[in-house]
Amino acid sequence: MTNEKIASIALTLCEGIGHINAKRLIDEMGSATAVFENRLQLPDLLPEVHQRVVDLLDCPDAFKRAEQELAFCEKNSIHCLTLKDEAYPSRLRECEDAPVVLFFKGEADLNKLHVLSMVGTRRATEYGKEFCASFVKDLAALCPDVLIVSGLAYGIDIHSHRAALANGLTTIAVLAHGLDRIYPPSHRQTAVNMLNNGGLLTEYLPGTNPDSFNFVARNRIVAGMADATLVVESASKGGSLITAELANIYNRDCFAVPGRINDEFSKGCNQLIRDNKASLITQAEDLVNVMGWQQKDAKPEAIQRNLFVDLTPEETLIVKILKERGDLHMNNLTVEANLPIFKLTPILFSLEMKGVVKALVGGVYHLLG
Repeated sequence: MTNEKIASIALTLCEGIGHINAKRLIDEMGSATAVFENRLQLPDLLPEVHQRVVDLLDCPDAFKRAEQELAFCEKNSIHCLTLKDEAYPSRLRECEDAPVVLFFKGEADLNKLHVLSMVGTRRATEYGKEFCASFVKDLAALCPDVLIVSGLAYGIDIHSHRAALANGLTTIAVLAHGLDRIYPPSHRQTAVNMLNNGGLLTEYLPGTNPDSFNFVARNRIVAGMADATLVVESASKGGSLITAELANIYNRDCFAVPGRINDEFSKGCNQLIRDNKASLITQAEDLVNVMGWQQKDAKPEAIQRNLFVDLTPEETLIVKILKERGDLHMNNLTVEANLPIFKLTPILFSLEMKGVVKALVGGVYHLLG
């Protein structure tokens, strides 16, 4: 049987498929392996699949390249994460345009209970830099288990990463190129430091250049893998506003730091707030309160219940998984319980109504009692 990692990489190398169609095929067939093993039968199994897709999937060269890339990953301690891997960012997996494979260098948990993306202009002012430093410092005191995500770019990105490292927070950089390089080169030392408390994440194979359109595409990962996106500074146009728009599309919370109306790099934030696309935020406490990230919520108070006597077999299975594994995201539960999301959702709702579980921010479920 084909290795799922090799099949997932190969699927991204089949020219003409695209990441949305690739993910859709995996969702429908259950795995990238199944997509290729049932290639000739796809039009019968999935009526919306045309013969052209079948032809595009006939790509032996893609498999040869995929094997080489996986060998490179193993040699260089790079984690190759497919949609089926538990370590894959579960929040991102919910997005229809999520990458079918990610490459990660580091040891951080990409599915932490609290994940925040911080983005902004590459031409950060002293106002923006000072906000990053004070905000992250206060956030670390209020919510020390938060994961900070950004893009390692000049300006707000790099100041967010450095503030996270300075305050002991885990931080991840989402790159617009392969893991065989660091761009910009001047941020290499910060990237190296992040490997010890965070890491580097990309959907791109080694050898991929940091082309402009890759930066736009990577914004969906920055927005999709987080519970919320914070725009610190932005001009009236720019990549940060694209990330904010994606956060809205993904139904994630979005926040923006206000500024003076005539300041060039506050115009984007002010218009996000004006258009009700982001909530105004001035300090870490604002975000923690809106998101419900107070430390007391990490261990919700147990409520009285009747020792699960009225649970169905499927509900009992979910309880057993949560008892053994601790808090889990809905996507992790679907894998553990081997239940499709449309069956799992009403089960979780029933368990909430019975006072057995509590839904935390970001689609994470906690067993009460």
